[in-house]
Amino acid sequence: MADAEAAKALSGLLNGIAQKVYYNKTEITEELLKNELYPDMSQEDFRVLHDKMRGLLKSIATADMDQAQLEAFLTAQTKRHGAGAGLTTDQASALTRLWKTHRARVRESLLGQSRWEPGLRGVSWRVDIQTHTAAAQNAAQNGGGESAAAQTSGGPVALMELELGRTGQDSEFVCLEFDEAKVNMVLKKMADIQQSIDSFVHRT
Repeated sequence: MADAEAAKALSGLLNGIAQKVYYNKTEITEELLKNELYPDMSQEDFRVLHDKMRGLLKSIATADMDQAQLEAFLTAQTKRHGAGAGLTTDQASALTRLWKTHRARVRESLLGQSRWEPGLRGVSWRVDIQTHTAAAQNAAQNGGGESAAAQTSGGPVALMELELGRTGQDSEFVCLEFDEAKVNMVLKKMADIQQSIDSFVHRT
């Protein structure tokens, strides 16, 4: 295999591994990668190469290596001795190129896989003025009648929409409504959390 073809095949293998492991592309299998990229290589030799590249990529991704860490890691790998133990400089270069391109997406994928609950994808909000007429209608729909309407303020309300979702799933939307008292309560809670974080950081 010519050098250019070997580099292209290795790049394709690394991309395929990343797609399969981190982007949930289940249609990309080890067999598919071998048939498409290394048809003349024995199954055993391909498996050794595949597992080595997958293991190295996993180590790089788990540590979320920056450029300096990656360079030191790959340099150490190229100096290892033994049959099939070390990396060639071409393999190290291919890993460097792949990680430079995919680092942000792989990190996002790993974070998504580590969450059990839906993550926050977006927040939108606006301030609305609830008229007494609208307040009365809302109270009536809620079964409160005139007494509930009389208790409802006609002042401003904050309307907030949260976009929630898990990796690979469509978003769900949750709408919240806050009057001035609730907004102040939320702001106070946030200030308390920030104060706790600041005090912890200063202690450490």
